[in-house]
Amino acid sequence: MCHEHIHACPAWRKEHPCYDCIFVNVNPDLDEMRGMDVARVLTFFSFTYRTETYPSAVVRWFDTLGDSPDEDTGMWVVQPAHHANHAPNISIIHVDSIYHTSHLIPVYGSQFISLNLWHYQTYDSFRKFYVNKYADHRTFEIVS
Repeated sequence: MCHEHIHACPAWRKEHPCYDCIFVNVNPDLDEMRGMDVARVLTFFSFTYRTETYPSAVVRWFDTLGDSPDEDTGMWVVQPAHHANHAPNISIIHVDSIYHTSHLIPVYGSQFISLNLWHYQTYDSFRKFYVNKYADHRTFEIVS
């Protein structure tokens, strides 16, 4: 059994924000990526209802583009999800639905990247991301 640290911190090491991405198990009947969605953890919290405590997370969802990985890279492509009114798709999930961390690589396109762009601004600055299947062996199994 393994465990991972998932960060959701507005000032990681008293400096910049760090909000990790995760795979969320949304359909256990489907294999690998088809049963997973990608989300970015904004915060962790718990609440008690009728004497039972529910560990939870606030997440911002990503939409998976297409029914299969990108032909050129072999990686799935995701983009931040929005509602019809263009508001970000944010919800609360139970932490038991978190399957694994996810590493996203921006789809850079053909434009130059600003020299003023910092690593912690990446998820807010790009419109599409590759789901990095080479991050570790477990991720490779999930998204291949």
